Amino acid sequence: MLRHLPLIVKNSVRNRRRTILTILSIAASLCLLGVLAGIYYVFYHSEPTEDQALRLIVRNRISLANPLPISYMPKIAAINGVREVMIFQWYGGTYKDSRDTANFFARFGVEAEKLAVVYPEYKLPEDQRKAFLDERTACVVGRKTAVRLGMKIGEKVQLKGDIFPVDLDLTIRGIYDAQKDNENLLFHYKYLNEAIPVQRRDMVANFVIRMNRPEDAANIANAVDDMFRNATNQTKTETEEAFTLSFLAFLGNVKAFLLAISAAVTFTILLVSGNTMSMSVRERTREVGILKTIGFTPGAVLFVMIGEAVIISLIGGVLGLLLAYGICRVIRNAPSTFADFSAITLPPEMVVLCLTLAATIGVVSSFIPAWSASRRSIVDALKETD
Repeated sequence: MLRHLPLIVKNSVRNRRRTILTILSIAASLCLLGVLAGIYYVFYHSEPTEDQALRLIVRNRISLANPLPISYMPKIAAINGVREVMIFQWYGGTYKDSRDTANFFARFGVEAEKLAVVYPEYKLPEDQRKAFLDERTACVVGRKTAVRLGMKIGEKVQLKGDIFPVDLDLTIRGIYDAQKDNENLLFHYKYLNEAIPVQRRDMVANFVIRMNRPEDAANIANAVDDMFRNATNQTKTETEEAFTLSFLAFLGNVKAFLLAISAAVTFTILLVSGNTMSMSVRERTREVGILKTIGFTPGAVLFVMIGEAVIISLIGGVLGLLLAYGICRVIRNAPSTFADFSAITLPPEMVVLCLTLAATIGVVSSFIPAWSASRRSIVDALKETD
């Protein structure tokens, strides 16, 4: 059958305008599928790092808007298997102009002296770490944010409060590096706690637990929640990965949404490819009769026509995946919002799946018209005038 490959390639480009338009249509669809696959992989299949697997997040059982008393912290720290507990308070606020999305980045109040233990992946030079610890109004910034906004060590940063009715005047004393989550601005929680009204002090949104072993996650989470089961402010303790995914719940059933879009895109590709092949076969009915006259079997005719569709689909698939890879690179460098897309990419298994899908669509969309043409008799085929 491979001896027919030159004929397949030549027939694939005989109507160049139609072929190019079909390839572009498939490429656009596969590009969208590739980007959706990358997003889906980041959300539901990316493995937590070694450090992420050692952290638990404690929040109010009702919602993130309901804070927890700071007095919970020593009680949590006393649980067997807990290495350290740190305050992790979302500040929000506005940096410069809130209308510019480039100015959006996460701002957290933390206990600076515990940061190296709870988040050891945040790499910070020792002199910068010491400067951060020694100054009440100091802050550190992730390198991705610092590069994007041109921030420098020693620069003043003013954050205008919204959730909290206080403005913060900070000085950048360090720029940290991390494989993930390197876009935050971290400042001293004590500075915020002392600045807010008395009635709102000593209440925090989250505690971050650093465990000794990841195998203890379930036991520690149950111990924390059982400890405050009858308290006024009950807790919900979950892994860092589960906590991150909980933000997606605000958008609805994201998994079903992504799968529904992927199914719709696949169906669209099938219609485009099927329409193209039907037109191609109708125009070449007499050619099928000639091929049979010179010795082509029905199986060979079927192989040639299906091969044309598969080649066109695969070219469109490869082009679409290249575009999807480029879009993923752009997303990686863009500011993160509700999820960390700094690691978004096209996993090899997703590339194979998309190319397999493209080839399958080529086969499915062309099989019925190709099979019908291959079964026509020579006389009927040669009688065709259109």
